[in-house]
Amino acid sequence: MIPEAHDERGQVGIGTLIIFIAMVLVAAVAAGVLINTAGMLEAKASDTSQDSQAQVSNHIVVVSAVGTVNSGGNGVDTLNLTVMKAAGAGDIDLSKASFEYISDSAAVTLTSNDSAVNLTNTDESSTSDVLNSRDDRIVLTIDVTDSQVEGQSLPEGEKAMLKVVTASGAKTLYGINVPQTISDEDYVTV
Repeated sequence: MIPEAHDERGQVGIGTLIIFIAMVLVAAVAAGVLINTAGMLEAKASDTSQDSQAQVSNHIVVVSAVGTVNSGGNGVDTLNLTVMKAAGAGDIDLSKASFEYISDSAAVTLTSNDSAVNLTNTDESSTSDVLNSRDDRIVLTIDVTDSQVEGQSLPEGEKAMLKVVTASGAKTLYGINVPQTISDEDYVTV
């Protein structure tokens, strides 16, 4: 059997060619927009990932904490916390950190520019406030008698909380406990 010849023809012409080219251009523009959007989303996801990782890992560790006993021997005038960077943390610039001090009578946020805060590098040859390696130690001193903080000594048995928030947003909490009885000591562990 011989197939019948159909009298159908494809439409060819300049109009069809223009429509075909227009469809190809629209598809190319759409593909370009999708590729550009995917690239932007990938970059934002990478930035968010790095920020989240820094927020989790860039915290500090309090190595020791000592309070300077006032002249009356019944309270603590200054807090001296020796800090180091935690394992896995990047460089931490404590001059860009904030220090939130909370007690029964005060709740303040301090920076290294405040008169109540002093940062001292234990390496006498360095004046840097940046913790670069796990060997670096910086002494964070807070004068609780400063009017920005308590305005008076922390009495015996008093408790307070210090939260250090690094520039990356990592938080470190440290509980301060003044001993119930302070004898003739110049310094006490808090």
